Amino acid sequence: MTEHANDVVLEEETAAGNYFVSNYPPYSLWTPGHVHEAQAALERSPAPGTPLGVYLHIPFCRKRCHFCYFKVYTDKNAQEIEGYIEAALRELTLYSQKPFISGRTPRFIYFGGGTPSYISSSQLSSLVEGMKKLLPWDEAEEVTFECEPGTLTEKKLSVIKELGVTRLSLGIENFDDEILQINGRAHVSKEIYRAYEFARSIEFPQINIDLIAGMVGETDANWRDCVRKTVDLSPDSVTIYQMEVPYNTTIFKEMRAEGKAIAPVASWKTKRSWVDYAFAELEKAGYAVTSAYTAVKDPARARFLYRDLLWTGADLIGLGVASFSHIGGTHYQNEHDFGPYLAGLHEGKLPIYRALTPTEEERMIRELILQMKLGHVHRDYFQDKFGVDIRERFALPVQKLRDEGFLERDPENLRLNRNGLLQVDRLLHEFFLPEHRDVAYA
Repeated sequence: MTEHANDVVLEEETAAGNYFVSNYPPYSLWTPGHVHEAQAALERSPAPGTPLGVYLHIPFCRKRCHFCYFKVYTDKNAQEIEGYIEAALRELTLYSQKPFISGRTPRFIYFGGGTPSYISSSQLSSLVEGMKKLLPWDEAEEVTFECEPGTLTEKKLSVIKELGVTRLSLGIENFDDEILQINGRAHVSKEIYRAYEFARSIEFPQINIDLIAGMVGETDANWRDCVRKTVDLSPDSVTIYQMEVPYNTTIFKEMRAEGKAIAPVASWKTKRSWVDYAFAELEKAGYAVTSAYTAVKDPARARFLYRDLLWTGADLIGLGVASFSHIGGTHYQNEHDFGPYLAGLHEGKLPIYRALTPTEEERMIRELILQMKLGHVHRDYFQDKFGVDIRERFALPVQKLRDEGFLERDPENLRLNRNGLLQVDRLLHEFFLPEHRDVAYA
């Protein structure tokens, strides 16, 4: 094998670091020195017609998955959880008094984690009732709630539906008990079926299933079995992520202790082939692939407003420890540890830790790279909103991706083919400004 071929092989192996691109400019550029920009933005009036969303991070889990890189806690008791819920409501109270938020009603709400379904039914009811009093949900078109199957009972699922959840997202990840255990998941396969069957029986408007391609121990046979079982369940939508190994995961800590540079998970080439297979099988079953990660049974009915509105510049207030917000063109993140988050709120202050206000060009690039994840970008959208012809502004990266066989261009659109879509997060860096290509992402 030639030296170049060896380099290609190594590039395809999964090393530690961030792969998934969720925002722009890179998070590493957000600093405490810019927090005043977020505070100033909240004192202004919002741009007319801009949708508003609310994200609440519930950072509690039964176990920490070995691949998890989110801020989660597995050691908090009921009293501490109650205190956190009270703090989140205190945070929303402060927001509701700000000119940027006051009088607005959210179009979408998202409960993420951690494990939102970890908290009790009574805690959940108290939380939602408090939120609705502060920021009415009358005009909310979508309420998403992430769940871990093993935390769900019939009572809790009924409460979740009664509270107005329209999109239930089940974190299944894999159907094999041994693989779930190896990767630190708390649930087992029988809990998947029990939770899914009851959720279907009480008619949630949309049930989404999450899978991960490339978990430790996954094989080609196991993946095909997972896809078959997913098709058999016939959820409204399926989200598939390719396993990455950020630096704050248990997997990376074990790699470092053993002096290993390559993660014990499938290569990127294998993961792409597995997602490609899943998409093909889902398409045979009548699904449509609507993004690099998502297949939907009926796109006209099963929408994902949280994604679609955020990727077109919606405002978002993020509640909870380490949550991210985007308001009036300014990005910011909350304090990322439990103590400082609570302390700020006890002092009557929003617990903002770091922020950044992108330039107009950076905001345009942000929307471009996020919308590329849909597989297509419309020229007129960027011409009308930013006054930019993306075919001219990004002529060099567009030509490069065309030459490499990932992208097609017509008079109105930039369109990724399936091969490009399967590795879109790797390709997005071509559209970054030069000064952002070599900086740490997170």
